[in-house]
Amino acid sequence: MIQKLSLYLSYPFVRYALIVGVLIALCSSLLGVTLVLKRFSFIGDGLSHVAFGAMAIASVLKVTNTTVVILPVTMICAVLLLRTGQNTKIKGDAAIAMISVGALAFGYLLMHLFSTSSNLAGDVCSTLFGSTSFVTLTKKDVWLCVILSVIILAVFVFFYHKIFDVTFDENFARAVGTRADTYNLLIAVIIALIIVLALNLVGSLLISALVIFPALSAMRVFKSFRAVTICSAVLSVVCALTGILISIIAGTPVGATIVAVDVAAFGIFCLIGRG
Repeated sequence: MIQKLSLYLSYPFVRYALIVGVLIALCSSLLGVTLVLKRFSFIGDGLSHVAFGAMAIASVLKVTNTTVVILPVTMICAVLLLRTGQNTKIKGDAAIAMISVGALAFGYLLMHLFSTSSNLAGDVCSTLFGSTSFVTLTKKDVWLCVILSVIILAVFVFFYHKIFDVTFDENFARAVGTRADTYNLLIAVIIALIIVLALNLVGSLLISALVIFPALSAMRVFKSFRAVTICSAVLSVVCALTGILISIIAGTPVGATIVAVDVAAFGIFCLIGRG
């Protein structure tokens, strides 16, 4: 097993997967705590389906760099989702369901009508559940992930106190002069960035698990916002690394394996929290 692992780690694309997996896990876990506490957990799920639709559009247009299409479309929908969720006629959960299902159906319809691939089912499955191999990650993907991750981490650290205020008591934050709408918008844009980063590794259907499970696990044991955030980040990174390594050894799909490890960790933390 160790020899097999050492052999795989000698390949650049495996190291790329480890780097990307750690960065995505770290970034998604930080915002996950805020989304869970604001009861807006499924925004990741909704935006991941939007990203699937955007990827279908990029495929139809034969765009080589799909990120050029996926990133702006997902960001725009994140803003629209936030605005629509604040509408008294369309509640947040309804807005997410509306955009999520619509984008998923629209994306699959486009792929079915305009696909030139002989393996449409395989393409759709890879997009929804992540690639079954690491070879889809290139050095360009890694550098893009590193740059965007640094930006996300810097924004989170710099605006940590404002995000904390908006997360726990948005009305009080507004009363003391905090521009809550601006920081809510910032959170939505960061989540959109994370969705785009994670799309190739875990797939559009599994992205929200990276956002939700580490935060929920940490909340079973810790109570303060800072402790939960730190624990969530550490746990998410450990689960991502463990999932990728298991995937290498067992030959299982990367995204599904990472999520399975996150689910197992959640079960363990639930037992610890009861003890």
